[in-house]
Amino acid sequence: MDSVLRGEDPPLSPLGRQAPLRRVAFGHSGGQEQIQAHPVGDVRALPFPTPYAQTLADLKPRLVALGPDTPWLAADPPRAEAIRASGAHSLITAPLTLRGTVLGLLSLYRTDQADLYNEDDVTVAIAVAAHTVLCIDNARRYTREHTIASTIQRHVLPPCPEKQTTVETAHLHVPSFEVGGGGGYDAFALSGARTALVVGEVADQGIHAATTLGQIRTVIRSLAALELEPDELLARLNDTAIRLAQERAALSPGDRVPLRGSCVYAVYDPLAQTCTIALAGHPPPVMAHPDGRTEIPELPSGPPLGSVEGPPFAATTIPVTDGSVLAFYTASLLHTSPSPDSLQRVLAHPDRPMQDLCDDVLYQLQNDTRRSGVILLLARTHAFPADQAAAWHLDEHPKAVATARTRAQHQLTMWGVDEETAYTTELIVSELVTNAVRYGTPPLRLQLIKDRTLTCEVQDGNPVAPRLRHAKTVDEGGRGLFIVTQLAQNWGVRYSLDGKTVWAEQILPSLTSSAETPRNDQILWAGTTGA
Repeated sequence: MDSVLRGEDPPLSPLGRQAPLRRVAFGHSGGQEQIQAHPVGDVRALPFPTPYAQTLADLKPRLVALGPDTPWLAADPPRAEAIRASGAHSLITAPLTLRGTVLGLLSLYRTDQADLYNEDDVTVAIAVAAHTVLCIDNARRYTREHTIASTIQRHVLPPCPEKQTTVETAHLHVPSFEVGGGGGYDAFALSGARTALVVGEVADQGIHAATTLGQIRTVIRSLAALELEPDELLARLNDTAIRLAQERAALSPGDRVPLRGSCVYAVYDPLAQTCTIALAGHPPPVMAHPDGRTEIPELPSGPPLGSVEGPPFAATTIPVTDGSVLAFYTASLLHTSPSPDSLQRVLAHPDRPMQDLCDDVLYQLQNDTRRSGVILLLARTHAFPADQAAAWHLDEHPKAVATARTRAQHQLTMWGVDEETAYTTELIVSELVTNAVRYGTPPLRLQLIKDRTLTCEVQDGNPVAPRLRHAKTVDEGGRGLFIVTQLAQNWGVRYSLDGKTVWAEQILPSLTSSAETPRNDQILWAGTTGA
């Protein structure tokens, strides 16, 4: 049955006349070439009325004598011609059935050089069919699991990484031919116009690997939202992998699948033109410079995911020039390439279209991806447009709030931001700068970034994070961050060696509907501070 080859459940008997079957094998004894009625791979319904169709209707074998006057041969002229040319004189048709379902049909012919089939031959044919159908059903179940694992993996992975202003991405995903579900990639926006780039894989395969991959991707996205540094993110991810492994250890022996994997997590900052990379048992990326030079930066690697012991995770920041290409990949790419430097040779022309580079890598792969799929994520970096970002240093004085609002208003006017969004941004600037003046330490710095979103960032030297409060009616303070959360699409805190940065993002009206834009009349009741 054609559906069985795709891993689907076999149909119940009796079959309809139009049920498609695929010829999967043809063989003969002796040195004389035999004519096939239909080629291997041919898909067609069985003609009716014939012993083939009847065998699959009642699931009973047939012993049939063949001759020039056999009436049912007229229903299938190509088969009649093949029987005549081969000199076949007897036929056994045996159904390939299991638990009342139909997996296929076995047809055996004898030619002039052999005796006629008899009932003993039918018994042997039934035994051969019974053994064959068990093998086919095992393969069908294996194919079904592979299909499910591949489907889960395809839905877990982003169909196309998010488009970023300063990063062009392209990916190559060659699934495993046998098991599937073991590798993944991701690329998503972070605050401050930065972009996260992730590639990883898990050691086990199949459905367990695909579901684990989904769990890991969710954890990475959640940890990235907390603005963790790459090394700290991998450390927390490893803690999660260890807990998942402990949960699996408590399962029944048949379900105890070890959890081991590798991951590379990188953050590209277009304003600083740097990329911070951390590894967890993963190969380092290949970096292609705009002039065609390629290199593999020397990066410290932490232990694989799921490891209880090992060196601490470390992050390394490397400079990245405009137009450079970063290639992140799974280790299987090196194993299936003709030479270790194949990827570097392809990237020696980084100015070519990104998808063309991925295709060239694909064409060099050897046909050996049975046990492990191949993942490649390419990222071409660009500097952030200088006229789309503005920053000012502020004094540690209450007057800095008014100064910040004035500068923000002037900058937003230069960018052509509409009045409602500009007014909302002024309120956000007022609240964030007020908090920095009251509770932060110098130096104070305000930065506005106009990208796919409008971002306001206020940096100070105090590493203590602000806390969102829900002030009571009689409270005179504590409403600053609450106002920001009502006005902004998203907000957060990012830490650095010299303090913290509190940021808030707004979606520009040109990128969203007016229904999604917060209304000023919803927040005027709260009042503002530092006006």
